[in-house]
Amino acid sequence: MKQRDVMKRVRDMLRLMVGQPPYEAYLAHMAHHHPEAAPLTRLEFFRNREQARYGGAGGGKCC
Repeated sequence: MKQRDVMKRVRDMLRLMVGQPPYEAYLAHMAHHHPEAAPLTRLEFFRNREQARYGGAGGGKCC
């Protein structure tokens, strides 16, 4: 296995550990289930997932 492939797998694993699903999986889902909708950009997707995980105004969640 090439070092680049190993690094991609490690990066994907770390993202899943912090609740950040792969952008490529999101794109595949959108293409299959919502072909009429424009997918979020990578940055919009990241912000959306962060918002969903940590909430909005008022800082972070307790516990």
